[in-house]
Amino acid sequence: MLGNFTYHNPTKLYFGTNALEALGEELMKYGKTVQLIYGGGSIKKSGLYSEILEILLACGKEVVEDGGVMPNPTYERLKVGAKLAKDNAVDLLLAVGGGSVCDYAKAVSVSAYCDDDPWEKYYVRFEEPTCKIIPVGCVLTMSGTGSEMNGGSVITNREEKLKIGHVFGSDVMPKFSILDPELTYTLPERQMVAGIYDIFNHICEQYFSGDDDNVTDYLAEGLMKAVISASREAKKDPRNYEARSNIMWAATWALNTLLNKGKTTDWEVHMLGQAVGAYTDATHGMTLAAVSLPYYRHILPYGLQKFKRFALNVWGVEPKGTDEEIALKGLSAMEDWMKELGLTLNISDLGATPDMIEGIADATRVQEGGYHILTRDEIVKILRESL
Repeated sequence: MLGNFTYHNPTKLYFGTNALEALGEELMKYGKTVQLIYGGGSIKKSGLYSEILEILLACGKEVVEDGGVMPNPTYERLKVGAKLAKDNAVDLLLAVGGGSVCDYAKAVSVSAYCDDDPWEKYYVRFEEPTCKIIPVGCVLTMSGTGSEMNGGSVITNREEKLKIGHVFGSDVMPKFSILDPELTYTLPERQMVAGIYDIFNHICEQYFSGDDDNVTDYLAEGLMKAVISASREAKKDPRNYEARSNIMWAATWALNTLLNKGKTTDWEVHMLGQAVGAYTDATHGMTLAAVSLPYYRHILPYGLQKFKRFALNVWGVEPKGTDEEIALKGLSAMEDWMKELGLTLNISDLGATPDMIEGIADATRVQEGGYHILTRDEIVKILRESL
């Protein structure tokens, strides 16, 4: 295992069917005013909103409403939320929802008291916050992003047609997160499977880097096999608690900084998918699914031994044939699984058109940690193969 690193994750997790009971205890650690952040209203239909509001009021909190946060939260919306937080001097940002709501809350936490333009500071120059940071807590209703236990925050700038993520340090990570798998039962199947692929690709982005014998790779393979198994059970029965709990737990560990230790990591699939998302506003997990296979087939010759290991250890491919043949069988097995889940496998079905390709390519950031650094021409080629 190569490299030196420090591992620190300060987020406290409450997991299981009674996890929400811990919310009151956590709320008492913070001041009087809480900004309640949520999405399009599904938590009101499910009754979760009323349950959380009752806990907030029982704890004597003043509630500042910040509802209607969209999937792929925008910079324009971030400015609204940051102003709301500052004007009301909120003491805690409580995000109730999936990854987009949690990402948005973290962006608000570092933007409310930012003296600079937050987009320029955090998403263009990638600087760290130097201002007051408002603490964040999460109640998760969708598994996928791992945002409940990391510092990541992805924001879309519609005017510039850019979708960019900034991974902040431990000061911005949620102070606590509540994970009850039963809260994910109400998700439509399409959102469930998109989240499942988001989890899987988070692992892949970290796995497909490096060539040393790395403990982290063994952990990654175990998590990938767990996701594959649980996804099949959840597809058959979305209310299978064991499957949904395994998916939720895997999502958290896929992106809570554990799997990047000793790794250079890739993240080019995310750069391609986020650029597609900036142009189409498509569901994040689906954009990743649509670009993954063309990208992995393109870089396979540069990381052949890891792709062969992936085929053997994750997909159980028979060790017959050349290394390349075995590696390609692994990607074919992955494609079969993706089709089984009902994932979107081309960007055309997400709203991308041939005339967008050049713009999407321009919006795709090039990463240097994987097996091959893409040229712009290669990005265009991969995107055209993804149509």
